[in-house]
Amino acid sequence: MDSNAQGGKAYGLLKSHQEERLDSINEAFLSDPKYAEEEDLSSKLDMFKKKYVEFDLNDKGELDLMGLKQMLEKLGLAKTHLELKKMMAEVAGGPSKDTLSYSDFLNMMLGKRNGILKLILMFEGMGKEQEHKDVAPPRRKTFSDLP
Repeated sequence: MDSNAQGGKAYGLLKSHQEERLDSINEAFLSDPKYAEEEDLSSKLDMFKKKYVEFDLNDKGELDLMGLKQMLEKLGLAKTHLELKKMMAEVAGGPSKDTLSYSDFLNMMLGKRNGILKLILMFEGMGKEQEHKDVAPPRRKTFSDLP
């Protein structure tokens, strides 16, 4: 990284290096025969990269507990600290890890196991589609509606 860069330029260089590193990980997943059958893998990897970068709050190329917390809160699924730690341990493969690497994140999203975070992120798109539909308020219930 350019040692003379400051402020916004330094931040831009940092993000650029992170994107390059994540792109190289994406390339490895694209050439991995284990994922050869995955439908539309390239666009999925691009989407996963954007999500990962968005919630990389410490700018270290890792998703920490706060990033995971904000991701879930944005999805309307706030979790307790213990629930977050359990998710992190499930995905990262051990209770001692307090961050998710991009490779761990991709293995979870593309793997056959249905981790809770994977399910949440997969259904995020469905929720957004439903938000945009015009929905009438529910009709008022009357006594005749009671069983």
